[in-house]
Parts: sequence; C-alpha cells; structure tokens
Amino acid sequence: MSKNPFINALGASAYIILGVTVMTFVTQPLKDKPDTFFAPIAVLFMLTLSVAVMAYLFFYQPLQLFIEARKKEAVDLFIKTVAIFAIFTLITLLLLFSGLI
Repeated sequence: MSKNPFINALGASAYIILGVTVMTFVTQPLKDKPDTFFAPIAVLFMLTLSVAVMAYLFFYQPLQLFIEARKKEAVDLFIKTVAIFAIFTLITLLLLFSGLI
C-alpha cells in the first residue's frame, strides 16, 4: 500500500465504509425474507475478503520493510497505522454514542 500510516488507516476505513454501504443496500430488499442457506456463506465470504484486504493494508509495506532489514521502520509504520486506525475507531464510536451519527 503506502508508507504513509494515515493513508493506510484511511484506506482501511474507506474499505469498511464501502463494505457496510454495499451490504446495507444489497440486503435491504431481503429484510422481510427469512435467511437461507446462503446467508452464512455470504458472511464468511465477506469476512475472508475483509481479512485479506486488511492484511494487505496493514501488513504489506511493513513486511516489505522488514524483508529489506529495516525492522525499526517496519514496526514504526505498523504501530502508527494501527494507532491512527484506533483514533478513527474511537472518533466513530464517540460520534455514535453521542447521537451525532
């Protein structure tokens, strides 16, 4: 992805927002219908895709740096990306529980 932790965390946030938006609009017509055999399959597909995307966004560049023997930079990038993502998560939760969103 990027060596900018803000961009990586923003990309993860954008992926989450996109995934929730798509799932909301796709399942809207199905809300009055009972779940079928395929509902848990779809959820597991989405979970697997999400794990792969998040692994790429959070680990690809740090792993590249680690392989290049730039271990301190790799750890710093990973920790900064997680910290910025944690801040985004905290802001979202604060907005949610305050009733602003």
